[in-house]
Amino acid sequence: MVEAYVQYTIDGSIATVEFFHPEQNSLPGTILAQLANTISEVGNMSEVKVIILKSGGDRTFCAGASFQELIAIDDAATGKVFFSGFANVINAMRKCPKFIIGRIQGKTVGGGVGIAASTDYCMATQFASIKLSELNVGIGPFVVSPAIERKMGVSALSQIAIDANTFYDANWAREKGLFAQVFESIEAMDEGVQAFAEHLCTYNPEAMLEMKKIFWRGTEDWDNLLAERAAISGRLVLSDFTKEKLQKFK
Repeated sequence: MVEAYVQYTIDGSIATVEFFHPEQNSLPGTILAQLANTISEVGNMSEVKVIILKSGGDRTFCAGASFQELIAIDDAATGKVFFSGFANVINAMRKCPKFIIGRIQGKTVGGGVGIAASTDYCMATQFASIKLSELNVGIGPFVVSPAIERKMGVSALSQIAIDANTFYDANWAREKGLFAQVFESIEAMDEGVQAFAEHLCTYNPEAMLEMKKIFWRGTEDWDNLLAERAAISGRLVLSDFTKEKLQKFK
């Protein structure tokens, strides 16, 4: 079994950041920390003009939070630290001075939807259905919901957050603004992502930076906001309801 990793490669002015976990690209705290740090590191490289964010494998883009770590949380402080991992990734993407292109090859759940929503331009395959399953286990998408609301609006956020059992298909996600383009295959998507990234490299980096600031205007309080949201999730994950639910999903 391939071990979990976060890695990056640079080809010309294009950086590709890739994360992987053998359990459907779920995200334990260590991978979340590495992902946030890598995005920040690559974003500050002068030779990089655009970043592609992807996950390994050809099926699930991201299964969200690591259930093994959720089950192991036994106090509110630990819970807040774990959910802050997602906050740190979102804030790293928000503050990154380069455009981030999302490459979403398959199903995306929970925190993975928040990561997709935090990209600046997101491209997906027809297999990239999305689900916010948090209410099913007694918590909620508190940390990722600001990013999803920003990209898709309150109506779409509330629909998928409340209907926590349902996968919404990629075309629905495109109609709601999460995905900019949807492709029939991974191969077609990769060609589209590469061509788009290469085209972005012909733009003025200073102009792209200023545009990114405009796109993220109004999110300046997210360092505090997402930390507060992480504390809510960290408290709720300790409830008897959630503990019982998590054991059933184990």
